[in-house]
Amino acid sequence: MSEIVGYVPGVFDLFHVGHLNMLRQARSRCDVLVAGVVSDEMCELGKGIRPTVPLEERVAIVDAIGIVDATYVELTLDKRDAWRDVGFHRLFKGDDWKGLPKGDRLEKQMAEVGVEVVYFPYSIQTSSTALRKHLARGGEAAS
Repeated sequence: MSEIVGYVPGVFDLFHVGHLNMLRQARSRCDVLVAGVVSDEMCELGKGIRPTVPLEERVAIVDAIGIVDATYVELTLDKRDAWRDVGFHRLFKGDDWKGLPKGDRLEKQMAEVGVEVVYFPYSIQTSSTALRKHLARGGEAAS
């Protein structure tokens, strides 16, 4: 029986407990776990924002926490490119993608190559977007 390789793509900007929870949950659902760290350029292209933390530092943080077996830098928006390079069997995403056109597209693309998409609960209160907004307000308490 072969090992199950899992893949968690993400920007991992302003690393927070939501990222940690996602990686821990994914770790429990595979034998080998690879984190796909989205490049600065692909983040800007896909989300319209440039990460606060540079790519090299985001990769170093994800590597250092001891949950993943490897990191992979995503240089395209197409997860099939990552699949060709990494060879994963499961792709893990936050459930904020589930039922949306982007999630449906991802599921269809991954099904074409035999990859299962597994969703985990998304932590909106600890998202990088929420942290970015908080910092833009000068760090004042959220209302």
